[in-house]
Amino acid sequence: MIAAALALLAMGAAPAEAPAPVPTTAPTAANDQPGADAEDALLNGRRRPGTQKDLPDKVTQDNPGAVRVPPPEAFYEKAEGEGGGDLSLDVAVPDRWRISSSLCPKGGDRSILTIFPGLANVCHSARDPFHHSVLKGDRPLSRSQRPGFLHGDDWFFIATAISDTVIEPRAFPIPVGNQTTQNPNEIDVFGRSHSLVLAQTFITGVSLLKGMTAYKPPEIEYRLTLATQVNRVTVPERRVLSVKPSKGTTRTDAFVGVQEAFVDYHLGRFDTSRFDFASIRVGIQPMQADFRGFLFQDEQLGVRFFGNRDNNRVQFNLAAFWRLEKDTNSGLNSVTSTPRKDWVLFANLYRQDFPVVGLTSQVSVTYNRNREKNQIEVDTNGFPVRPALLGDLRGRNYDVVYLGYAADGHVGRMNLTAQGYWALGQDRNSFFTSRPARIDAQFAAVEASIDHDFMRFRASALYASGDKNPYDNKEGGFDAIFENPIFAGADTSYWIRQTIPFAGGGRAIAINGRNGILNSLRSSKEQGQSNFNNPGTILAGAGFDADLTPKVRLSGNLNHLWFADTITLQALRNEGSIPRSIGWDASLAAIWRPLASQNIVLRFSAAALQPGAGFRDLFDQSGSPKRFYSVLANAILAF
Repeated sequence: MIAAALALLAMGAAPAEAPAPVPTTAPTAANDQPGADAEDALLNGRRRPGTQKDLPDKVTQDNPGAVRVPPPEAFYEKAEGEGGGDLSLDVAVPDRWRISSSLCPKGGDRSILTIFPGLANVCHSARDPFHHSVLKGDRPLSRSQRPGFLHGDDWFFIATAISDTVIEPRAFPIPVGNQTTQNPNEIDVFGRSHSLVLAQTFITGVSLLKGMTAYKPPEIEYRLTLATQVNRVTVPERRVLSVKPSKGTTRTDAFVGVQEAFVDYHLGRFDTSRFDFASIRVGIQPMQADFRGFLFQDEQLGVRFFGNRDNNRVQFNLAAFWRLEKDTNSGLNSVTSTPRKDWVLFANLYRQDFPVVGLTSQVSVTYNRNREKNQIEVDTNGFPVRPALLGDLRGRNYDVVYLGYAADGHVGRMNLTAQGYWALGQDRNSFFTSRPARIDAQFAAVEASIDHDFMRFRASALYASGDKNPYDNKEGGFDAIFENPIFAGADTSYWIRQTIPFAGGGRAIAINGRNGILNSLRSSKEQGQSNFNNPGTILAGAGFDADLTPKVRLSGNLNHLWFADTITLQALRNEGSIPRSIGWDASLAAIWRPLASQNIVLRFSAAALQPGAGFRDLFDQSGSPKRFYSVLANAILAF
């Protein structure tokens, strides 16, 4: 075993004579003489048996810097036998992960590198993120590193450390009141619009797992991930960051959230030859309901049963989650707060190469049960979030089932992502009528792209239905559970990145949520309830991705947005008519990976919203900006 591995390691190092290739044809009398018998003639690609006199020139290998085969003494030590003679003993390599690193010098003695200079390519510090390290799970824990209660030689430890820095200047309509503005002669509904967000997040995680890493799923895994964020926000008006005007226009906050804390147990394999498996995972864990995060993408407390069949062509998930409360300013999980009375059940099935080769289909059923009617929740800044301050101001219970189909992959040269949802259920108290109402809403999104050389050209379309009559017994505005869409520019888009407050029709209510695309009229994406009395969303856009170099990517997006139906806005604002056009959203983003890896990722983006007639109707005033902007500088450092 060792000899074979060392032979592979040293392959190409020492000049040696290679076996001479055999000529495919050889001259014969039958070939040279005209009219020779066909049975005696040689066919192309055939030769007569026996040795050939003429051989080609010798081929020599020349591979400078390769590791030569170490001498035998590098693997044997002399020990004294019972009769006083020398006894040769093999020095065992601990495991297959350490075949090459077992040759590295120990104790700081690097003299062996002068004899075998090629070893320098595999001998590095354990803290080096670009080479094999026990801290990154590239090699299992040795017996000296492994606690005694861990049995077996295939335990891996993985440490993760990520620094995420955000600098974000932005502008959006900021509503003010006469009692809160600090500027003289400003008596309009909206004040100055410029603000600045600074956020520094440190993500630290550890994982202990038993398995063969890439060769089969882990038998058991323990994982803990903490996120620590310090954020600072500056705005031009009072009573934006806190319900108390005395708090001023600058806020600095810090929070530590538990984003992952779970045990993953491997129940077994269905097919030992293909490693089809089933696992159960219990604790705070990530879950994404669909390919692009339209319905639910979060880390929540739950139980998940998942696995695959048919050589990984079929995957399945059965999961139940009990939603944790979120910190207001960081959006991180707050494990010290009582979990919400909000539960989510998932069941989905993926099938690769269906209905065509290259396309993966998913069917899903998601059930959201909310029982927060009798709960009053006020966020950290003093603003009520449950119930939302809309309509009758009463609490709500609701049950909603999302039936979904998704596709992701390619059809020929065209890349395709599609998602559809049909939301059905009951709201026990519509805040417009104070009576029960049935939920019946639809959602569809599609993005098609095609690659040409280093460019990818994209076209996107999205439709989320809006409520057509807020005073009947039907709620037709589509809303998600916890959206975080990777679509149409994602967080580089102005509309997806920024929260636009809804002034005049509800206090502490936003038209859309941060890192969300739906116009859902919620008090908060993190702490509020889903709202199916909303104007809906329509988007049509185009974009491109250009890989200028292996380290630099440039992306651009141009989207036009509309409200699907503005009757809900008209009722809340007491207006006779509001146009549907939100406006044009244009963004440009660049990603630079200086080391051509994910260890250092720098993102820069700029976006602008050119308001349409509907947006101007809601937010326009004398002296207000003609367009709004969002700038994002993001640096991610990972180990």
